Amino acid sequence: MPVRTERRSTAAVSVVTLCSAPRVSHVRNQLAGLAAGHPATRTVVWMGDDEPADLDAERIIRLPPGEHGLRLAAARNAGASVAIADGADLLVFLDADCVPGAHMLGRYRAASAAHPDAVLCGPVTYLPAGTDAADQDTLAALTSPHPARPNPPDGEVLIASASEYPLFWSLSFALTAETWTRTGGFHDGYEGYGAEDTDFAFSLRRDGVPLVWVGGAHAYHQHHPTTSPPWQHLDDILRNGSLFAARWGGWPMTGWLNAFAEAGAVHWDGAQWRRTPDAAHSA
Repeated sequence: MPVRTERRSTAAVSVVTLCSAPRVSHVRNQLAGLAAGHPATRTVVWMGDDEPADLDAERIIRLPPGEHGLRLAAARNAGASVAIADGADLLVFLDADCVPGAHMLGRYRAASAAHPDAVLCGPVTYLPAGTDAADQDTLAALTSPHPARPNPPDGEVLIASASEYPLFWSLSFALTAETWTRTGGFHDGYEGYGAEDTDFAFSLRRDGVPLVWVGGAHAYHQHHPTTSPPWQHLDDILRNGSLFAARWGGWPMTGWLNAFAEAGAVHWDGAQWRRTPDAAHSA
C-alpha cells in the first residue's frame, strides 16, 4: 500500500548527469529545466574523448571512454564522488535525455527525509517527437509514465518488493550521500551499453537496501530515434550480459537477446549467448 510522505528536507542537492556529444542538446534542455526553480547543483560527467561542450553546470568533469566504449557506471561513480566532495547530501541521477518535472526534486527531497536509507525512483514519461521540453504545462499534460514500473499517487511512496528490484532503471533515481557510500556505487567493469543499472539493483537487493517508488517525482524522456532491439549495442549487450551472468547467475536483457536470436544474430550455445557468423547481415 502506498505511504504518504510529508517530511521536508533542507538537504543540499546535486543532480548528476552523463553527457557526450550526441546528447548535448538534450542535456542543455535538462540543465535549463533545473535552473528554472530547482535549487540544486548541476554536475555533468563528460564521457567523450573530445573536449566537453559549453554547458551551464556548476561542475563538469571528464571521464574518457574505455576500451569498449562509454563508461556509464564509472561516470556515475565519478559524478557522485565530486558531488559529495562538494557537500551534497542528496544525489539525484538523471539520464542525459531526461528533463525534470516541476515537482521532481521536491518529491525526492521529501521521500529522502522519510526514507534516508533507500534508493528512490520516480516515474518517467517518454515524450513524443517535437515536444517543447521547456514548457512545464505541456509536460504535465503529456504525463503518462512507462507502464512497466510502479507509479504511486503524487506525494505517496511505495516500497518495492524483492521481485521488483529488476525494474530499477537509471533514468531517474535519488539517494542520500550516506546511502550512496553504503552501496559502493556501480560496478565499473561495465563499459558501453546495458546491464550496469540492473547489476546495481541486484546489489541493493543483496545488501538489503530498500528501493522506493516515489509518486509525483516525474521526469520526462526527450524523444530521439532508436531501434528495438538496439542493434548498435549488440556487442555491448553480449559482453555486459556475460559479466552480469558471471556475477549473478543469469542473463539480463533477455527480451533483446531473444529478439537478436530470432533475427539470427546470436545463439545460445548451452552456456552463454554468442554472435552468429552472419550477425552483421542480420543487423
